[in-house]
Amino acid sequence: MPAHLFDQLHSDWKSVLQPHKSRIGLIEQSLSGINFTPEFTNIFRSLSGPIEPVKVVIFGQDPYPTKGHADGLAFSVDESVVPLPPSLRNIFTELESDCGISRVHGDLSDWFDQGVLLVNRVLTTDSGASLTHADLGWQEITNAVAKELGQRDVVAILWGKSAGELAKYFRPEWRIESPHPSPLSSYRGFFGSRPFSRCNGILIANQKNPIHW
Repeated sequence: MPAHLFDQLHSDWKSVLQPHKSRIGLIEQSLSGINFTPEFTNIFRSLSGPIEPVKVVIFGQDPYPTKGHADGLAFSVDESVVPLPPSLRNIFTELESDCGISRVHGDLSDWFDQGVLLVNRVLTTDSGASLTHADLGWQEITNAVAKELGQRDVVAILWGKSAGELAKYFRPEWRIESPHPSPLSSYRGFFGSRPFSRCNGILIANQKNPIHW
């Protein structure tokens, strides 16, 4: 495999996750020789930038299992991916209902570039199967990410039960929770939850620029 997994992290996140470096090394060993997604070089893409510009974090569950879909940012896919994964289609349906914004492709890099971290609770999975890496120890890493962001003025959008486990790290007034956008749960409260306008409302109330969703 290419350079060590820990080396993918921005220096800010290296400092935060230094106590968990050995766990990251063990996860890297576990990935050796198996077919997983996203590509190795994209595993820590969501943590490849500095912390200071981060205004929002959206936590998901684990990467899309379909080979070539996961790009290292939770819920995002390359703009060439058609049709969109069902969860992302539902996200865009809610975005249009909430803000009147219609998106054509699934690359969410523009959100990331505006300070929206898109992080899965578990950062890898076997190609073709969901949640197969839930016992590798990724939660230790993403707990630390949530704890760091919760100590800053960052809006946390928590979609689904797995992401909801991180609610304790964020103040209630900076937290937006709902069921996961998956077709299995989207009709139980994701649709109509208006996460995008609510997020911008929190940012504006705290003298921060809103996100151009």
